[in-house]
Amino acid sequence: MELFYAYEVTGRLCRLDADESTHCIRVLRHRSGEEIDVIDGLGTLYHCRLTLDSPKGAEAEILETRPGWGSHPYRLTIGCCPTKNNDRFEWFVEKATELGVDRIVPLIGEHSERKVYKTERAQRIALSATKQSLKARIPEIAEPQEVKSFIAAAPEARPALRLIAYCFEDPSVPRRSICEVLKEQADVKDITVLIGPEGDFSPEEAALALEHGYIPIHLGPSRLRTETAAVTAVEAVYLWSLTL
Repeated sequence: MELFYAYEVTGRLCRLDADESTHCIRVLRHRSGEEIDVIDGLGTLYHCRLTLDSPKGAEAEILETRPGWGSHPYRLTIGCCPTKNNDRFEWFVEKATELGVDRIVPLIGEHSERKVYKTERAQRIALSATKQSLKARIPEIAEPQEVKSFIAAAPEARPALRLIAYCFEDPSVPRRSICEVLKEQADVKDITVLIGPEGDFSPEEAALALEHGYIPIHLGPSRLRTETAAVTAVEAVYLWSLTL
């Protein structure tokens, strides 16, 4: 199944940008009158008929609308510190999108080796992975934030499950597996998971997370790289949702 992304949907018409139009018209050789499937990036699939086969700006008439196409029954935010090797973080963005994530927030922590992160390439990777995995909603790639600012900004009133993967050495702060916590919180569909940098969160960042209602979790007995831990958290939520 071929999917194209429409940067604009107005009335009964979808418009593709130059990149999507070139792929549709020049690479795949679609022509006016042929039917194609288009996503709006917000969760809706449109079955369309091409009306303008220009590689600079193709247009298609909407024949059928399918809202919520390829969606999942939860809203997942992953706050993850970008890795020193940028390719590893981009791998995480791709795999998380394929599994199902709604928002990825690059976090800059006190122990982060990468203090600057530009989101443009990650946004393109998320678009490609969205189409490849047959989804209609592109996850938001937020602008980088400091860990403490992100934790403090979380709305307290909204029912949500907030989790932090951190190696608490204090025995009075027990950690449970993410699977166990998810099983107990089946009614909460708004989930946030924090994953630290290569040097982990600082004790002060972890303590602040606890003050704001984050539950300490672990992802199993293995020591995981940052990007592996982040993907594991996304997959745990994905597999948990299949049991609901």
